[in-house]
Amino acid sequence: MKITSQASAHVQAPTAAAVSGSAEKSQVPAAVAGGAEALQSAVLQPAQASLDALPDIDMQRVAELREALAAGKLPFDAGKLAGLIDRYHGGRS
Repeated sequence: MKITSQASAHVQAPTAAAVSGSAEKSQVPAAVAGGAEALQSAVLQPAQASLDALPDIDMQRVAELREALAAGKLPFDAGKLAGLIDRYHGGRS
């Protein structure tokens, strides 16, 4: 479908009254929304606390891997790495 300026001229933005009226009708009751937020908060807080306690980068593990690469104990295939990077980025240049 091709979008042209003529096609977009027929689309009108909703008025403020229409937006406020439809929002009032579609809102979830406050008691239900608050309960869901409390449940989500109670479930996610311990997980978030655990994640916050972890370091962003495990520098000890990084040092171990560097040493293993330098000693030839850890195989490194540059072609495989390049293929994985290319696949991750969708083959875009």
